[in-house]
Amino acid sequence: MESDEVYMRMALDEAAKAAALGEVPIGAVVVRDGAVVAAAFNRRELDCDPAAHAELLAIREASRRLRRWRLTDCTVYVTLEPCPMCAGLMHQARVARCVYAAPDPKAGALGTLYDLHDDVRLNHRFEVTRGVLADESAETLRRFFRELRGKGDEE
Repeated sequence: MESDEVYMRMALDEAAKAAALGEVPIGAVVVRDGAVVAAAFNRRELDCDPAAHAELLAIREASRRLRRWRLTDCTVYVTLEPCPMCAGLMHQARVARCVYAAPDPKAGALGTLYDLHDDVRLNHRFEVTRGVLADESAETLRRFFRELRGKGDEE
């Protein structure tokens, strides 16, 4: 869908903010009825919080703004496939859909290593769309880690 690319570009803008602050460049946007409800980027280093993933922060903010924990009419856009924690949060928040860019071969829980979104043992399942602007997202991550390694060589 064309709108998926629009919202994923917004998530990529969030990822760029993370990179500028030295955070792993992952961004997330929560959308409801065609409007952005919340946007966030990784803040694990800044907040000294292992749970400060982009999608967790965006979902929390969306819940605050909508004044409810059930996000049954929301789509989460994220630049990297969610980990088990974030996929579990999407399950708990009852999101309708998740759209992600690049797959995560080390921790991907929405199709790569696990299928938490479609596990029949769970009481909620949600739709997943994979690969929207995947190349751009993957290149953003590669560039960040290449530069990070380059800095380490100079010190």
